Amino acid sequence: MRVNRLIGGTVDGMHMFWKRMLSYRKKEWQLADYPIRMRIQKDSAPNDRYWARVLGWLIDATGRTPSDAMVELQHRFDAQKALCAEEGKPQPRPGTEVPISFASSERVDSDAALREDFIHRVLELEWTFISDGSSLWDFHTERTNDELNARIKEVYGADVSDIESGNIAEILERIASVRARQQSSLI
Repeated sequence: MRVNRLIGGTVDGMHMFWKRMLSYRKKEWQLADYPIRMRIQKDSAPNDRYWARVLGWLIDATGRTPSDAMVELQHRFDAQKALCAEEGKPQPRPGTEVPISFASSERVDSDAALREDFIHRVLELEWTFISDGSSLWDFHTERTNDELNARIKEVYGADVSDIESGNIAEILERIASVRARQQSSLI
């Protein structure tokens, strides 16, 4: 097992190096320009059988087939690329290691009680870390957020289906706004 990891790490490193060298021929990069690793997960659910990852950037996705995993990886890659643009940060060069950074949690922490209630009633988790950059997409592997959007509408009476990014900070702010309107109409 140790030898397999050593060989796998060497192959991944060579793949990253090659993609990095090729990246100097372009100024804008697409998913195909990045080193990607695909593997079969033997002891997983059929919908998560194939796993794909952008090496060095820690963007990964799963799917029933290799093409399903790649479609989901493309979606997550596009979301991460858009986030870089939105924050005014450069897109990481293919083949480079992107350090893990945690987004601020100022917005989601502004109403801690609502955040905790959301985690329990919508995400149906006992505990999880949520930052201002967290998204509904981080908590499921479905093709849409429809199921969670419906649960949010049922639990809080807030329609968040127009928040395509699934950004939880935006969703919590919408819920708080709906609650405030409901309370002011009662007065």
